[in-house]
Amino acid sequence: MSVPSTMRAMLLTGHGGPEKLVFDENWPTPAVTSDEVLIRVGACGINNTDIWVREGAYGSTDDPNEVASFGDSPIQFPIVQGADIVGIIVACGSDIGSSRIGERVMIDFGIYAGPGDDVPSHDYIGSGRPGGFAQYVAVPAENAHAVETPLSDTELATFCCAYITGEHMLRRARVSAGERVLITGASGGVGSGVIQLCRARGAIPYAVVGAGKEDAVRSIGAEGTITRGEGSLIDAVSQVTEEAPIDVVIDTVAGPMLPDLIEVLRPQGRYATCGAMGGPMVEIDMRRIYLKNLELHGASQGTRGDFAAIRDYALSGKIKPLVACTFALEDMGLAQEEFKKKKFVGKLVITVKEPD
Repeated sequence: MSVPSTMRAMLLTGHGGPEKLVFDENWPTPAVTSDEVLIRVGACGINNTDIWVREGAYGSTDDPNEVASFGDSPIQFPIVQGADIVGIIVACGSDIGSSRIGERVMIDFGIYAGPGDDVPSHDYIGSGRPGGFAQYVAVPAENAHAVETPLSDTELATFCCAYITGEHMLRRARVSAGERVLITGASGGVGSGVIQLCRARGAIPYAVVGAGKEDAVRSIGAEGTITRGEGSLIDAVSQVTEEAPIDVVIDTVAGPMLPDLIEVLRPQGRYATCGAMGGPMVEIDMRRIYLKNLELHGASQGTRGDFAAIRDYALSGKIKPLVACTFALEDMGLAQEEFKKKKFVGKLVITVKEPD
């Protein structure tokens, strides 16, 4: 396959506002090393992490308000973001040979510290190395997984980051069939994925969502809904579950809601979080943690095993793609603006088309 020397790419040029996103029509096409493959990108999903990295919103150990990137070291700007990559292999490194050229692949975005299915990723493609908001991306060959499915590139690009993060939380919290799971931010990429993943393992999901999204998350599989910000969360959860206990809370929001989320958990319940969209600095009564013998789990991204589980769920149809809207690569700023409004259910996806 013919590969041009330059490509169209959306560059993140530094921490800041949308003005830090610069569209370049002549960015160098990446070369592959011996153990890499080059992907012609068909679609790449948008995640909250893309925006938080742009804003430098991750803080540091010493200062939670410090402008800082995700991962072990500062990002080297400019960089191409984008983790949820789907496309076609068009070139292979010398150790890979040419046999994989033409494969349609879904990318495991994780950058892992060592071998094994249970090693969590410490960084990711689109942060620690260039990602998929471009026509082409080079990735380690082991991260490119062949897929045969009628699902479109856009549909496949809804699964990776959000669902892997959700699977990681559910697995760490040992969610099992018959358990009741309360999910915050349930209309977003992770939350809507967790609803489906709960159903796939026989658990019963209840969704906390903004007003107007209740029917949408019920159609995905939520057993019941709690409208965020309307009255007492504790009372609303009790009413929707008919006073049945909540076994696990899966929280993508944190912020002022956290004390109530701790309160609704049954004794010996489990709480898992992957985000802090409602605010990272919280106050909770630690007595409620130890007196109720609760477990707390933090989850960032996932493992090779989590990716494999999500790929298998997607290809078997146990989970369905939830495409809220698509945007062209050059409209990344508009896409991130829409993302921050949180008026959609599911995922926003960038479609990467060949130029006319």
